[in-house]
Amino acid sequence: MKIVLDTNVLVSGLINANGFPGKIVDLVQNNILQLTVDSRMMEEYLDVLNRDKFKSYFSNYDIEIFLDFIAHTSCHSISSIIISDLPDKGDIPFLEIALTENVILITGNTKHFPNELCQGCTILTPKIFCENIAENSASV
Repeated sequence: MKIVLDTNVLVSGLINANGFPGKIVDLVQNNILQLTVDSRMMEEYLDVLNRDKFKSYFSNYDIEIFLDFIAHTSCHSISSIIISDLPDKGDIPFLEIALTENVILITGNTKHFPNELCQGCTILTPKIFCENIAENSASV
């Protein structure tokens, strides 16, 4: 199953393997779920993982290895949809790619994706995804 994973879920899952984000990251690392990304999303993953506040969690080597894994195992896409209005402009690439590829977007910040602006995209929290979707397609 292909998904779009918001950066907040990715980082949370890498920091804490025991929560719902951690379960999702584990499913990605075990090739049960496949991330769908574009170059803007990859740049954001890199930028956020390299922030000072995460230095105690990830070495530069850890980040390089993980992003290399994502680069080689993900579905790479180019958006055919343009979104111009979201509360957090940084979320635009994630919604554009989810809509372009018709996949679920998983985020811890659903308020950043108001229904009226999301053109019918399925947007789920990690908990809802794990409890409802992932359990039906893989053992979580």
